[in-house]
Amino acid sequence: MANAYSSNGPADRSYVKTAMKAPMLEADHELELARRWREEEDESALHELTRAYMRLVIAMAAKFRHYGLPMPDLVSEGNVGLMMAAARFEPDRKVRFSTYASWWIRSSIQDYVLRNWSIVRTGTTSSQKSLFFNLRRLRAQIDDTGDGVMTQENKTWIAEHLGVPERDVESMASRLSASDRSLNAPMAVDGDGEWQDLLPDESARPDEQVMEARDTTRRKEWISNALQALNARETHIILNRRLCEDSVTLEKLGTELGISKERVRQIEHQALGKLRRALERIVGDPDEAGLLPGT
Repeated sequence: MANAYSSNGPADRSYVKTAMKAPMLEADHELELARRWREEEDESALHELTRAYMRLVIAMAAKFRHYGLPMPDLVSEGNVGLMMAAARFEPDRKVRFSTYASWWIRSSIQDYVLRNWSIVRTGTTSSQKSLFFNLRRLRAQIDDTGDGVMTQENKTWIAEHLGVPERDVESMASRLSASDRSLNAPMAVDGDGEWQDLLPDESARPDEQVMEARDTTRRKEWISNALQALNARETHIILNRRLCEDSVTLEKLGTELGISKERVRQIEHQALGKLRRALERIVGDPDEAGLLPGT
Protein backbone atom coordinates (compact mmCIF):
# COMPACT_ATOMS: atom_id res chain seq x y z
CA MET A 1 0.00 0.00 0.00
CA ALA A 2 2.86 2.38 0.74
CA ASN A 3 3.75 2.55 -2.97
CA ALA A 4 0.23 2.74 -4.31
CA TYR A 5 0.51 6.42 -5.17
CA SER A 6 2.39 6.56 -8.45
CA SER A 7 4.31 9.59 -9.70
CA ASN A 8 2.52 9.27 -13.04
CA GLY A 9 -0.10 12.02 -13.48
CA PRO A 10 -3.12 9.90 -14.56
CA ALA A 11 -2.26 7.31 -11.92
CA ASP A 12 -2.21 10.10 -9.32
CA ARG A 13 -5.71 11.15 -10.29
CA SER A 14 -6.89 7.57 -10.30
CA TYR A 15 -5.52 7.02 -6.80
CA VAL A 16 -7.19 10.15 -5.45
CA LYS A 17 -10.44 9.20 -7.17
CA THR A 18 -10.32 5.71 -5.65
CA ALA A 19 -9.55 7.13 -2.21
CA MET A 20 -12.45 9.58 -2.35
CA LYS A 21 -14.85 6.84 -3.44
CA ALA A 22 -14.07 4.66 -0.42
CA PRO A 23 -17.08 4.79 1.93
CA MET A 24 -16.76 6.44 5.32
CA LEU A 25 -16.99 4.02 8.24
CA GLU A 26 -19.54 4.14 11.02
CA ALA A 27 -17.99 3.87 14.47
CA ASP A 28 -19.43 0.40 15.16
CA HIS A 29 -18.26 -1.00 11.83
CA GLU A 30 -14.83 0.57 12.26
CA LEU A 31 -14.55 -1.07 15.68
CA GLU A 32 -15.56 -4.42 14.22
CA LEU A 33 -12.93 -4.18 11.47
CA ALA A 34 -10.23 -3.20 13.96
CA ARG A 35 -11.07 -6.16 16.18
CA ARG A 36 -11.13 -8.60 13.26
CA TRP A 37 -7.67 -7.43 12.22
CA ARG A 38 -6.16 -7.38 15.71
CA GLU A 39 -7.71 -10.60 17.02
CA GLU A 40 -8.08 -12.70 13.86
CA GLU A 41 -5.51 -11.09 11.50
CA ASP A 42 -8.27 -10.73 8.93
CA GLU A 43 -6.53 -8.99 6.02
CA SER A 44 -9.81 -8.11 4.31
CA ALA A 45 -10.76 -6.14 7.46
CA LEU A 46 -7.38 -4.39 7.40
CA HIS A 47 -7.79 -3.42 3.75
CA GLU A 48 -11.29 -2.04 4.29
CA LEU A 49 -10.15 -0.11 7.38
CA THR A 50 -7.13 1.49 5.73
CA ARG A 51 -8.86 2.10 2.40
CA ALA A 52 -11.50 4.18 4.17
CA TYR A 53 -8.80 6.53 5.49
CA MET A 54 -6.65 6.94 2.37
CA ARG A 55 -8.39 10.30 1.94
CA LEU A 56 -7.01 11.30 5.34
CA VAL A 57 -3.50 10.47 4.13
CA ILE A 58 -3.95 12.54 0.96
CA ALA A 59 -5.38 15.51 2.84
CA MET A 60 -2.57 15.46 5.38
CA ALA A 61 0.14 15.01 2.73
CA ALA A 62 -1.22 18.04 0.83
CA LYS A 63 -0.46 20.24 3.85
CA PHE A 64 3.26 19.53 3.38
CA ARG A 65 3.49 20.16 -0.38
CA HIS A 66 5.03 23.63 0.11
CA TYR A 67 8.29 22.01 1.26
CA GLY A 68 8.96 21.16 -2.39
CA LEU A 69 8.89 17.38 -2.06
CA PRO A 70 6.96 15.13 -4.49
CA MET A 71 3.34 14.63 -3.48
CA PRO A 72 3.48 10.89 -4.34
CA ASP A 73 6.34 10.44 -1.87
CA LEU A 74 4.49 12.34 0.84
CA VAL A 75 1.43 10.14 0.33
CA SER A 76 3.56 7.00 0.37
CA GLU A 77 5.06 8.01 3.70
CA GLY A 78 1.60 8.84 5.01
CA ASN A 79 0.47 5.36 4.01
CA VAL A 80 3.34 3.90 6.01
CA GLY A 81 2.06 5.82 9.03
CA LEU A 82 -1.48 4.59 8.35
CA MET A 83 -0.31 0.97 8.30
CA MET A 84 1.67 1.48 11.52
CA ALA A 85 -1.44 2.90 13.14
CA ALA A 86 -3.47 -0.12 12.03
CA ALA A 87 -0.84 -2.45 13.46
CA ARG A 88 -0.82 -0.72 16.87
CA PHE A 89 -4.44 0.37 17.25
CA GLU A 90 -6.28 -1.04 20.27
CA PRO A 91 -10.03 -1.21 19.55
CA ASP A 92 -11.05 -1.20 23.22
CA ARG A 93 -9.48 2.18 23.98
CA LYS A 94 -12.68 3.99 22.91
CA VAL A 95 -10.81 6.23 20.46
CA ARG A 96 -11.77 6.49 16.80
CA PHE A 97 -9.21 4.97 14.47
CA SER A 98 -9.07 8.19 12.42
CA THR A 99 -8.01 10.15 15.51
CA TYR A 100 -5.34 7.61 16.39
CA ALA A 101 -4.13 7.24 12.79
CA SER A 102 -3.79 11.01 12.29
CA TRP A 103 -0.87 11.15 14.71
CA TRP A 104 0.98 8.30 12.97
CA ILE A 105 0.33 9.70 9.49
CA ARG A 106 1.51 13.21 10.42
CA SER A 107 4.58 11.86 12.25
CA SER A 108 5.59 9.67 9.31
CA ILE A 109 5.26 12.53 6.81
CA GLN A 110 7.10 14.98 9.06
CA ASP A 111 10.00 12.55 9.50
CA TYR A 112 10.19 12.15 5.72
CA VAL A 113 10.22 15.92 5.20
CA LEU A 114 12.99 16.35 7.77
CA ARG A 115 15.06 13.60 6.14
CA ASN A 116 14.68 14.89 2.60
CA TRP A 117 14.01 18.65 2.66
CA SER A 118 17.74 19.34 2.79
CA ILE A 119 20.93 17.30 2.64
CA VAL A 120 21.79 19.01 5.94
CA ARG A 121 20.20 17.39 8.99
CA THR A 122 17.64 19.92 10.20
CA GLY A 123 16.89 18.63 13.69
CA THR A 124 15.51 15.63 15.51
CA THR A 125 14.23 16.89 18.86
CA SER A 126 10.54 17.72 19.24
CA SER A 127 11.32 21.44 19.75
CA GLN A 128 13.45 21.56 16.59
CA LYS A 129 10.71 19.80 14.63
CA SER A 130 8.13 22.24 15.97
CA LEU A 131 10.37 25.15 14.97
CA PHE A 132 10.93 23.74 11.49
CA PHE A 133 7.23 23.18 10.78
CA ASN A 134 5.91 26.35 12.42
CA LEU A 135 8.48 29.07 11.74
CA ARG A 136 7.08 30.17 8.36
CA ARG A 137 3.53 30.27 9.70
CA LEU A 138 4.49 32.34 12.73
CA ARG A 139 6.58 34.76 10.66
CA ALA A 140 3.61 35.28 8.34
CA GLN A 141 1.41 35.83 11.38
CA ILE A 142 3.53 38.80 12.45
CA ASP A 143 4.05 39.99 8.86
CA ASP A 144 7.73 39.02 8.79
CA THR A 145 7.82 37.26 5.43
CA GLY A 146 11.07 38.58 3.99
CA ASP A 147 14.28 36.60 3.57
CA GLY A 148 16.36 39.18 5.40
CA VAL A 149 17.61 39.10 8.98
CA MET A 150 14.82 38.87 11.54
CA THR A 151 14.42 41.68 14.01
CA GLN A 152 15.24 41.02 17.65
CA GLU A 153 11.61 41.64 18.60
CA ASN A 154 10.33 39.02 16.14
CA LYS A 155 12.93 36.47 17.19
CA THR A 156 11.99 36.94 20.82
CA TRP A 157 8.27 36.58 20.10
CA ILE A 158 8.70 33.35 18.13
CA ALA A 159 11.14 31.88 20.67
CA GLU A 160 8.70 32.56 23.52
CA HIS A 161 5.74 31.25 21.51
CA LEU A 162 7.46 27.93 20.75
CA GLY A 163 9.50 27.66 23.94
CA VAL A 164 12.89 27.48 22.19
CA PRO A 165 16.10 29.55 22.48
CA GLU A 166 16.35 32.63 20.26
CA ARG A 167 19.57 31.30 18.72
CA ASP A 168 17.61 28.27 17.47
CA VAL A 169 15.05 30.57 15.82
CA GLU A 170 17.83 32.54 14.12
CA SER A 171 19.61 29.37 12.98
CA MET A 172 16.45 27.77 11.58
CA ALA A 173 15.42 30.96 9.79
CA SER A 174 18.83 31.03 8.14
CA ARG A 175 18.54 27.41 7.04
CA LEU A 176 15.05 27.85 5.63
CA SER A 177 16.07 30.91 3.62
CA ALA A 178 19.29 29.42 2.20
CA SER A 179 19.87 26.63 -0.28
CA ASP A 180 22.31 23.74 0.08
CA ARG A 181 25.88 24.49 -1.00
CA SER A 182 28.37 21.91 -2.21
CA LEU A 183 31.38 21.41 0.03
CA ASN A 184 33.40 20.92 -3.16
CA ALA A 185 32.66 24.47 -4.29
CA PRO A 186 35.75 26.75 -4.39
CA MET A 187 36.04 29.32 -1.62
CA ALA A 188 37.18 31.98 -4.10
CA VAL A 189 36.97 32.41 -7.85
CA ASP A 190 40.74 32.35 -8.32
CA GLY A 191 41.57 30.03 -5.41
CA ASP A 192 42.30 26.31 -5.23
CA GLY A 193 40.77 25.67 -1.82
CA GLU A 194 37.33 24.14 -1.29
CA TRP A 195 34.89 24.70 1.57
CA GLN A 196 35.41 21.14 2.78
CA ASP A 197 39.07 21.99 3.48
CA LEU A 198 37.90 24.02 6.49
CA LEU A 199 36.04 21.13 8.13
CA PRO A 200 37.82 19.66 11.16
CA ASP A 201 37.97 15.88 11.56
CA GLU A 202 36.03 15.30 14.77
CA SER A 203 35.27 11.65 14.17
CA ALA A 204 36.12 9.02 16.76
CA ARG A 205 38.90 6.50 16.24
CA PRO A 206 37.91 3.30 14.38
CA ASP A 207 38.06 1.18 17.55
CA GLU A 208 35.88 3.70 19.43
CA GLN A 209 33.37 3.73 16.60
CA VAL A 210 33.11 -0.07 16.65
CA MET A 211 32.62 -0.21 20.41
CA GLU A 212 30.07 2.62 20.42
CA ALA A 213 28.12 1.05 17.55
CA ARG A 214 28.08 -2.31 19.32
CA ASP A 215 26.89 -0.81 22.61
CA THR A 216 24.27 1.34 20.91
CA THR A 217 22.90 -1.61 18.94
CA ARG A 218 22.74 -3.74 22.08
CA ARG A 219 20.90 -1.05 24.07
CA LYS A 220 18.43 -0.51 21.25
CA GLU A 221 17.70 -4.23 21.12
CA TRP A 222 17.16 -4.36 24.88
CA ILE A 223 14.83 -1.36 24.85
CA SER A 224 12.96 -2.62 21.78
CA ASN A 225 12.39 -6.02 23.37
CA ALA A 226 11.30 -4.48 26.67
CA LEU A 227 8.83 -2.14 24.95
CA GLN A 228 6.89 -5.19 23.78
CA ALA A 229 5.56 -5.44 27.33
CA LEU A 230 3.71 -2.11 26.88
CA ASN A 231 0.54 -1.31 25.01
CA ALA A 232 0.43 1.33 22.24
CA ARG A 233 -0.48 4.27 24.48
CA GLU A 234 2.14 3.37 27.10
CA THR A 235 4.76 3.00 24.37
CA HIS A 236 3.87 6.40 22.90
CA ILE A 237 4.13 8.09 26.29
CA ILE A 238 7.44 6.43 27.21
CA LEU A 239 8.99 7.24 23.83
CA ASN A 240 8.04 10.91 24.11
CA ARG A 241 8.70 11.34 27.83
CA ARG A 242 11.76 9.18 28.47
CA LEU A 243 13.38 7.98 25.26
CA CYS A 244 13.75 11.16 23.20
CA GLU A 245 16.22 14.02 23.38
CA ASP A 246 13.60 16.66 24.19
CA SER A 247 10.89 15.33 26.50
CA VAL A 248 7.27 16.22 25.67
CA THR A 249 5.27 17.75 28.52
CA LEU A 250 2.49 15.88 30.33
CA GLU A 251 0.03 18.56 29.29
CA LYS A 252 0.88 18.29 25.60
CA LEU A 253 0.61 14.50 25.62
CA GLY A 254 -2.68 14.73 27.51
CA THR A 255 -4.11 17.05 24.87
CA GLU A 256 -2.85 14.79 22.10
CA LEU A 257 -4.33 11.64 23.65
CA GLY A 258 -7.52 13.24 24.94
CA ILE A 259 -6.80 12.61 28.63
CA SER A 260 -5.71 14.70 31.61
CA LYS A 261 -2.03 15.35 32.29
CA GLU A 262 -2.43 13.60 35.64
CA ARG A 263 -3.67 10.51 33.81
CA VAL A 264 -0.64 10.72 31.52
CA ARG A 265 1.61 10.85 34.60
CA GLN A 266 -0.13 7.77 36.05
CA ILE A 267 0.23 5.83 32.80
CA GLU A 268 3.88 6.86 32.55
CA HIS A 269 4.59 5.67 36.10
CA GLN A 270 2.78 2.40 35.40
CA ALA A 271 4.62 1.89 32.11
CA LEU A 272 8.03 2.61 33.67
CA GLY A 273 7.40 -0.12 36.20
CA LYS A 274 6.48 -2.60 33.47
CA LEU A 275 9.47 -1.51 31.39
CA ARG A 276 11.88 -1.85 34.31
CA ARG A 277 10.60 -5.35 35.12
CA ALA A 278 10.97 -6.35 31.47
CA LEU A 279 14.53 -5.00 31.36
CA GLU A 280 15.42 -6.79 34.59
CA ARG A 281 14.43 -10.05 32.93
CA ILE A 282 16.58 -9.19 29.91
CA VAL A 283 19.74 -7.56 31.34
CA GLY A 284 19.51 -7.90 35.11
CA ASP A 285 20.24 -4.31 36.22
CA PRO A 286 18.89 -1.60 33.85
CA ASP A 287 20.74 1.19 35.72
CA GLU A 288 24.12 -0.48 35.41
CA ALA A 289 23.49 -1.07 31.71
CA GLY A 290 22.80 2.66 31.23
CA LEU A 291 19.11 2.22 30.46
CA LEU A 292 16.02 4.14 31.61
CA PRO A 293 17.78 7.48 32.12
CA GLY A 294 16.15 9.85 34.55
CA THR A 295 13.91 7.29 36.30
